[in-house]
Amino acid sequence: MRILCVSLVALWAALPVSAQSIEPFNGKNLDGWKLKGDPKKSKWTVGQAALDEKSPTQLVVKPVQSGTPELINAKGGGVDIYSEATFGSCVIEVEVMVPKGSNSGIYVMGEYEVQILDSYGKAKVGPGDIGGLYGAAAPRVNAAKKPGEWQKFVIDFQAPKFEAGKKVANAKFVKVILNGETIHENVEMKGPTPSGVTGKESATGPIMFQGDHGPVAYRNLKITPKQ
Repeated sequence: MRILCVSLVALWAALPVSAQSIEPFNGKNLDGWKLKGDPKKSKWTVGQAALDEKSPTQLVVKPVQSGTPELINAKGGGVDIYSEATFGSCVIEVEVMVPKGSNSGIYVMGEYEVQILDSYGKAKVGPGDIGGLYGAAAPRVNAAKKPGEWQKFVIDFQAPKFEAGKKVANAKFVKVILNGETIHENVEMKGPTPSGVTGKESATGPIMFQGDHGPVAYRNLKITPKQ
C-alpha cells in the first residue's frame, strides 16, 4: 500500500503544470487585475449582484455574506478589466449574469471577444448576440437565459502559433458551450476583435471582461491551460 501511495504521489508530481486549473479572481478584491482606462471611471467591485426590482436594466450589489463572490461591473459606462495572469491555449469556465438589455464581453487572451448580451427570446441571433464571436460567427442556437439568471460558458480555445515572430496558425475557438448547448466548433479567428487590450496577436494574453458598456457580473472563473 505504501509503495502504491508513493507511486501515486510521484505520478501527480510529474503531471505538467498546464494540467492544473487557475482561478485569477480571488473572491476578495481586485488584486491580480488591471484596468484598461481611467481608474477613476471604474465601476468594478466584489460582492453579490441581483436584478434591481425597481429598474430591471440595473443591478443591485450587496456585500458577500455567504455563497459565491462575484466580480461585478455595478453600472454601465465604466472601463474594461483584465487579468495580470496570461494564458495561451486553454479551457475557460465562467458564469455571467446581465440585467435586461445589458452588454459586455469576454475577451480571450485579451483580444478575441465572446459577446455577452441580453439576447433572451430572440428567434434569430447574430455575431453580436450572447455567445457570438464578435465580427466572426453567430452562435448556432440561441441558448440565452432570462436577464438576472446565471449563464455558464465553457470555452475551449487554441492560441495562435508563431515561428520566428511570424504567425503560422490562427487562433481558434475549438468549442464554445453556453448553458449546455454547443454554439461554436472549430471557428478560426483571422485577427483580433476591435477594442482588445493591445489590438495585437501574441502567443499568450490575459482574460478581459468588458466594462465600458452595461452592468454585468461574473463568477466561478476557472482557466485550465492546455499544452
